[in-house]
Amino acid sequence: MRFISETTADGVSERLFILGDIHGVLWAPAGATGTRPLVLLGHGGGQHKKAPGLVARAHRYVTACGFTVAAIDAPGHGDRPRTEQDERHAADIRRRMAAGEPVGPQIARDNTERSARAVPEWRATLDALQATGHADGPVGFWGVSMGSAIGMPFVAAEPRIGAAVFGLAGHEALAEAAAQVTVPVEFLLQWDDELVPRDSALALFGALASQEKTLHANPGRHIGVPAFEVASSERFFLRHLVTA
Repeated sequence: MRFISETTADGVSERLFILGDIHGVLWAPAGATGTRPLVLLGHGGGQHKKAPGLVARAHRYVTACGFTVAAIDAPGHGDRPRTEQDERHAADIRRRMAAGEPVGPQIARDNTERSARAVPEWRATLDALQATGHADGPVGFWGVSMGSAIGMPFVAAEPRIGAAVFGLAGHEALAEAAAQVTVPVEFLLQWDDELVPRDSALALFGALASQEKTLHANPGRHIGVPAFEVASSERFFLRHLVTA
C-alpha cells in the first residue's frame, strides 16, 4: 500500500492510496492516535471512491463517530480502466434505458461479474490497512446497490467484518451470499424502487442468516434513500463497533 497524497480539512485527514491496481482513499480524524473502528464504504454503480455522497458519509463517520473510513474504486470505476466487457455492459444498459426497457436484470448480471473481481480486492485492502496500522479495531461495511452486490459476498467471506449496512439489491444473485452473512445488518429498501422489485429485496432480507437484522423501508425510487438514514447507520455502527 502506497499513500500518494494527504490533505486535511475540517478536522478530517484524507489520504489517497494505491495498492497494486486498486485506487483508494482513507479518512481519519486529523492527528488521531489509538485504536478506533474502521468502516469500509462500497460505492454504487457508475460512482467512485470520492463520489460526493460517499465523501459526505465518510466525513460524518469521522467527525460524529470518531471512525476511520476507507473506500476503493470498484473495477471499471473511478481511476481504474474499463475492460471491453465493462464497456459492453454499460452500452447495453444505456440502450435499454433509452428505449424505456427494464435494466434491473442487466445491472444485476454486471454487478455479479464485477463482484467476482472486487471481493478479493476488498480483502487485500483490509489486509494492507491492518498491516500498516490503519485498521486495528472492529471493522464494519456499508454499501447499497452495487455496494451490496459486492459487499454481501465480501462480508460472507470475511470474518473480520463485525456489522454491515446493505440494501437496494435483490435476492436473485445474492441469496447464497446472504445465507452466509451472520453479522448484525441494517437493510435499506426503497418501496418504489424502479430497478429492484420490492419482492426481490424483501426476499434478500429474509435470506440473511443474521440473528440481528433490521429492515428500513422508505417510500421512493432507487436513489431516493432519505438523508436521515445516514444518522441511523451512525447509531448502528456505534452500537456494534464501539465497546462500552
